[in-house]
This record gives sequence, C-alpha cells and structure tokens, in this order.
Amino acid sequence: MLKFLSKVRIEFNALDPRIASCMEFLAQCNARKAKESNPACQVQVKRRTDDHPPQIAVTFVNGVEEVFDATSTPAQTIRNMILEKGQLLETEQMFREAGEKWPVIIPEEELHQSFPGTKPRKAEEKKQ
Repeated sequence: MLKFLSKVRIEFNALDPRIASCMEFLAQCNARKAKESNPACQVQVKRRTDDHPPQIAVTFVNGVEEVFDATSTPAQTIRNMILEKGQLLETEQMFREAGEKWPVIIPEEELHQSFPGTKPRKAEEKKQ
C-alpha cells in the first residue's frame, strides 16, 4: 500500500471514541511489510486536542493528495482505494514508458465492433 504513497498524515484526538479507523490504518502503515515496500514514505501522526474529527490524508507519488474522514470510512476501505489508485498509476507509468499516449482513447466505432466468440477446448471436443 505504501509503495504508491509519498506521505501519510493521520490526525486524531486520543480521547475521541471515533479513532478506530485511524489506529487500524496507522498499524497497517507501521507493519514491516508496508514499510519495506516504500521506506521513503513519510508517516506522520498529529495528535489533536480539539473536537476536529479524525482524518487520514495521503499523498500519492504523483503528488495528488486525498483526505479521508476516518469517522465514517473504515481503514480497509481506505486501503482498498489506495491500492486501486496505485494500480492505475502503475498502468499509466507503464504506458508512458512504452511511449504510448495516456489516457488510452478507444475510438467509438471500436467499442461497438462485434468479435468472434471463443469456445473452450472441452466444449469443442464434446461436439465431435
């Protein structure tokens, strides 16, 4: 998860009963495997003393920052969203390294083309 991020900022009041998501996400960030995937990723924890709701802010390696409301978003959902965006970043990088344009534009007429169906080998063997 951290390999797609350059910075993680977790903010919460320790006395707030809504910090479960923050604590779980922090534990995931501090896991050995996560740290090894990107040792350069900064993980910052800001302990607040006000009533500000717990939040998790992540900065992707391309500089895009996203802030999550940790009171209503489970840590696993945040992790999955990071992984999905990270896969998109990897795909974009792969296309750019290959000299292809990004985003890939598929012409409208190609979207509506029919294609010959393929049958599994076993289905064809049963016919004979």
